[in-house]
Amino acid sequence: MADGRLPARWETARLVLRSYTQEDASWYYPMSLRNRDHLRHYESGNVIMSLTSEQHSREILDELARYWKQGVCYFVGVFDKATDEFVAQVYVGPFGEAPVDFIIGYVAECRHEGRGYVSEAVASTVTHVFSDLAADQVRIHCDEANLRSRSVAERCGFQLDRIFPEERPGPDGKLDPCNTAVYVQLRTRCSAR
Repeated sequence: MADGRLPARWETARLVLRSYTQEDASWYYPMSLRNRDHLRHYESGNVIMSLTSEQHSREILDELARYWKQGVCYFVGVFDKATDEFVAQVYVGPFGEAPVDFIIGYVAECRHEGRGYVSEAVASTVTHVFSDLAADQVRIHCDEANLRSRSVAERCGFQLDRIFPEERPGPDGKLDPCNTAVYVQLRTRCSAR
């Protein structure tokens, strides 16, 4: 039954997905530094890229936890169940009201790419978005050239809806032209899987 919020924690076969806490600041900031080069091209606006210190990380994680509790949006920490290591982050946010539409974004931690963690986390998160947030559809927007991100969407049952040109902040902060691929999954398609 949908209560309008994602659960604070859930598990898949290999992963624990949960909201962040203040205690995460001690590893979240060093993780952000380690992933800067990895995320710079496609994720220059990601919250991970903006952190300046462990204290700043703590403040941001508090803010993300508040957003979660209020149902504004969700930054989901993804952890390897066997090791408790951070492996990815999934973002869920509202996109439209009629139909009820959410957008999902994701990043892999650089040391854990190519292991299927992001696909597993996204597939599980999509199920929760449909059941707990009563979404009619879920979308993923990614750079047309980001083949890894596009592959995650396709593995998780999303259909390519369109590709459109736009400008996005690049690594240097200037607007760069790019093509955005839009993938969509409808509730009926998710139910049929």
